[in-house]
Amino acid sequence: MKRRARRARKPSGLYHTPPRFRNFPQLIEYKQFLTYTHEMTRTRVLVGAVGILIGGVVWLSLAPTLTAQRTSREQSMFVSVLDESGKPVPDLTPSDFVVREDNVAREVLRVVPATDPMQIAMLVDTSQASREQISYMRQALPPFAAAMTSPNESGKRSEIAIIGIGERPTILSEYSSDPAQVKKGIDRIWALQNSGMYLLDAIVESSQGLKKREAARPVLIGIATAGVEYSNRYHDQVIDSLKTIGAAFYMLPLGRPDTSLSVESRERAIVYDEGTRVTGGYQEQLLTGMALGPKLLQLADQLKHQYRVTYSRPESLIPPEKITVSAAKPGLAARGTPIKESQGRP
Repeated sequence: MKRRARRARKPSGLYHTPPRFRNFPQLIEYKQFLTYTHEMTRTRVLVGAVGILIGGVVWLSLAPTLTAQRTSREQSMFVSVLDESGKPVPDLTPSDFVVREDNVAREVLRVVPATDPMQIAMLVDTSQASREQISYMRQALPPFAAAMTSPNESGKRSEIAIIGIGERPTILSEYSSDPAQVKKGIDRIWALQNSGMYLLDAIVESSQGLKKREAARPVLIGIATAGVEYSNRYHDQVIDSLKTIGAAFYMLPLGRPDTSLSVESRERAIVYDEGTRVTGGYQEQLLTGMALGPKLLQLADQLKHQYRVTYSRPESLIPPEKITVSAAKPGLAARGTPIKESQGRP
């Protein structure tokens, strides 16, 4: 008896219904549901794996940018630290300084003696109002010039220029580290008859000159009476010119304080107060010209014993509006002048 050839069974699948399930439609629908779910699960797993891979690639590409945002750069200041008698305090370390930018404390990295030579503009009152003070200026300036132009610990010499501010800003002697050359400018200090004072103009013009010279450590020192100010400048213009070059500004007014209510006197008074404070300098009223000599020698001692304080600043597109430095130890006073990035680095 011949065996009947078996017919090939059709494969079962999503759209094929085996004979044994034809009388059970519920089972057919359940099998179709399982097959569909299985296919969708495989698809989701594949899409998820691709998403993780893409996310990893994106993270790796952004990692350098995120790291750069967390990095910081080094900034420096020239800082004077004085005791209650006004004498410089030696042998300080990073833990002795507190630097803040917009009231946020920064990490102090290094503290070393400041040996960079200074470029000093001496702004001297040569207006008619200074007639009684001229002799004191001519006596006090040579010892100061000798102290500042002598070699420091690294053998470098600072430069001094003498600039008269009577009638108009006038260079009496160019920047020089030769005391004899500076003395020639001091000998040219005379009160000009019927002349007024142009101190604010002299600050702006001297700052511009120091900028052209690419001065690494500019310092402006003003010696003036309470004579009439004729400069047509606002205080913010003058202060901005100092901050632009990173200059420290010191002011030593002579004689009685100015009590005038004129606009020019008010603008000058603001420069005396705010201009010295924000640049790391100071002002001190000297009621008599006889006090000028000792005060200039004290200032020379302070300038020659400053620190270069280096601290860390986070990377940011917006520079801080306010930078302050203070001494961690009680009883000490600190004043600092921020160093511009264009100025020399150690």
